[in-house]
Amino acid sequence: MNIIRYSINDLEKLTGIKAHTIRMWEKRYDIISPQRTQTNIRYYDNEDLRKLLNISTLNKHGHKISKIARMNEKTIREKVMDINGANGDHDVMINNLIVAMISFSEESFEHILNSAILKFGFEQTVIKVLYPFLEKIGVLWQVGSINPAQEHFIVHLIRQKMIIAIDGQQKPPSESSKSFLLFLPEQEFHELGLLFYSFILKKNGYHVIYLGQSVPFCDIEEVVRVRNIDFLLTYFVASMNKQELPEYIQNLSTSFPDKKIFITGQQVRDETIKLPDNIILVKNAEELKELLNS
Repeated sequence: MNIIRYSINDLEKLTGIKAHTIRMWEKRYDIISPQRTQTNIRYYDNEDLRKLLNISTLNKHGHKISKIARMNEKTIREKVMDINGANGDHDVMINNLIVAMISFSEESFEHILNSAILKFGFEQTVIKVLYPFLEKIGVLWQVGSINPAQEHFIVHLIRQKMIIAIDGQQKPPSESSKSFLLFLPEQEFHELGLLFYSFILKKNGYHVIYLGQSVPFCDIEEVVRVRNIDFLLTYFVASMNKQELPEYIQNLSTSFPDKKIFITGQQVRDETIKLPDNIILVKNAEELKELLNS
């Protein structure tokens, strides 16, 4: 496995500690010691990141950096766990999830996630903890600062939780319930967001037909032809370029002119696209719930 190297800007994004503060702590308290490449570029490793995340948690909860600097690693970890148990706030849980990710610790990840679900419920855990966690590390996945193995490890664990939560819905749809067809476009494999929307729809009593990842357009047309579908919902993360995206959306609108089609995901939120009348942009899960209620 390749050694993961973080720049000081990566550390700032992941820990919330400003780069100039990290440098000051290095010089004044010897908190971490960056290594250097053969071309003399400073970098940090997983141990540095893990330590800074824990220090960030303690510092945000009133511990002075001068006192933290005198603590050993065991004491720091114990105090972080005490804070997690006593407060259970979102930032602490997000930091601890990142530590679990870089350590490949399934036990820690499960413990943190289960604690969050017990405290906030599954839906709010996804919205307040998991979404910010994934957004915090998503940029670093794209630029290669985080090993793909870490991404697969975490996504697999979260996907398991999503499926269990969906299967656990006790509210079956009625005969008169509206139906949603959920799918990802071809070459789109980022499934977690779509799974969560499936959870919300089932929780609110809708029929859900879930096609999943990378669905050919002809398969969508076939399902709509043979089943009574009221709405379509799809999720765009990173599978299309700026030219392909509006063309695909227009094709959806033209192919299913009598259907309301909900689109969401980072890619459509970030682009300015003139949407056809039957296409509805959903910015997040909370907005979808508002639309369902209205």
